[in-house]
Amino acid sequence: MPSVLRLLLCILLGAVPLLASADKLPRLVLAGPFANVSNPLIRMVDSGALDDWAEQVEFVSWRTPDQLRALAIRGDAEVVAMPVNVAANLYNRGVELQMLNVSTWGVLWMVSRDPQLQTLADFRDREVLVPFRGDMPDILFRLLASQQGIDPQRDMRLRYVASPLDAMQLLITRRADHALLAEPAISMALRRTRSFPVSVIAPELHRSVDLQVEWGRLFQREARIPQAGLALMGAALQPTLAAAIQTAYAEALAWCAAEPDVCGELVAAQIDMLTPEAVADSIRVSPMQAVPAAAARDELEFLFTHLLEQAPGLVGGKLPDDGFYHMQP
Repeated sequence: MPSVLRLLLCILLGAVPLLASADKLPRLVLAGPFANVSNPLIRMVDSGALDDWAEQVEFVSWRTPDQLRALAIRGDAEVVAMPVNVAANLYNRGVELQMLNVSTWGVLWMVSRDPQLQTLADFRDREVLVPFRGDMPDILFRLLASQQGIDPQRDMRLRYVASPLDAMQLLITRRADHALLAEPAISMALRRTRSFPVSVIAPELHRSVDLQVEWGRLFQREARIPQAGLALMGAALQPTLAAAIQTAYAEALAWCAAEPDVCGELVAAQIDMLTPEAVADSIRVSPMQAVPAAAARDELEFLFTHLLEQAPGLVGGKLPDDGFYHMQP
């Protein structure tokens, strides 16, 4: 249903107050990383899903955790796709934001040139590339290893790199054999080395340990990790606009899942470091579901509690309070 008709129906049903044309924002900025969490944002801009709410709606990308934090602190975007721990950290440090949803539930894998490596213990005494030292992928990797009696600092040779794309390039150029990677960098690396599909003879790289499966096995929980979602700031905290963003994002996410090849073309046109085929591959293997933040609270707090034990600074030293979770009207 077109967004204008949706809004009129909501008004007739009394679900939202009438929005005066004078209230239309001059600009609405959606921001995200080179990752699947951003795909629906790009689709929302392309489809005009929020055009009734702003004169100009645009997507901007952030590449590093430092860029993300600066963008949020300056208030340069109203809707930001980010790791859930960064949202908690910013909130606990006084940034006015709310977590709208969690949509990324599993994008971390070990990638290896050796098809025999199936557990984290198999990586003992090997060099492993790890992006973003001290950030959530690194901490989750070390947490899951420690749950199996492995000290990565002692039992592995960790080589930290600036980003997943840097790790991917080192794998592709055969300057490394093993890495902790997130989608879509994994699909990019597999495509670049022609290591797909599984029927290809002697692929160069292999998906090894699925960290989401390890999470479920070690903690006796569902095999998924609440990793990233949308945070709202500024004008997007307005309840009616927040509800429109929630609906538009869920619809765009469903479209991406149903049309991975078309979505791949759309995303790659916006982010020149990605290819349409790799984006489509990544969509097909990544569990994505837009769960309202309040409904995901138990899983978020379980994750945050373990992060507090490992690295309290990752979440700002405490569990975020009720105000962190956007409550639907």
